[in-house]
Amino acid sequence: MGYRLSKIFTRSGDKGTTGLGDGSRIKKYSDRIIVIGAIDELNSMIGLLLSDNMPPKIKKILIVIQHHLFNLGGEISIPGYKIIQKNDVLELEEIITAYNIALPPLKEFILPGGSRASALFHMARTICRRTEQALFKLESKVTINPYSLQYINRLSDLLFVLARVINKHKKVKDIFWKKNII
Repeated sequence: MGYRLSKIFTRSGDKGTTGLGDGSRIKKYSDRIIVIGAIDELNSMIGLLLSDNMPPKIKKILIVIQHHLFNLGGEISIPGYKIIQKNDVLELEEIITAYNIALPPLKEFILPGGSRASALFHMARTICRRTEQALFKLESKVTINPYSLQYINRLSDLLFVLARVINKHKKVKDIFWKKNII
């Protein structure tokens, strides 16, 4: 693969538009660009998680997720392009099932936190939920790959499970919500 970015600034966006992967230009505040930005933010949060001390298996999962998120951004930036597949969704479901089975069942809601890494997973989960909302808003206007919609939904579930897994790994208890704390 050759160089894709020979110039970092082009000045082509100075008037409020940005280029898509198909060469077309749209407003920077369009729903499509908002989704791309949300995916980028989520990917950056996953990068922050990767900078923390994690078990190697979880790091490997997060690296794959980063590549899938980059692919998802590519789908959104090239109308009609599809790269996320059913197998990507099934892979997330398998990982969720494998990690969740080793956790104690939830009988109460949990609050974000416990360990720093768990709090970061919860932060990633909330960014993922916001990304999902923006993606579904865009889907109400244009056709979106249904597997991409499923992927982002499962990803937030996985991030929730991994928040609990990392607390268990660090021997930190989840924080349970209490109705009457005061």
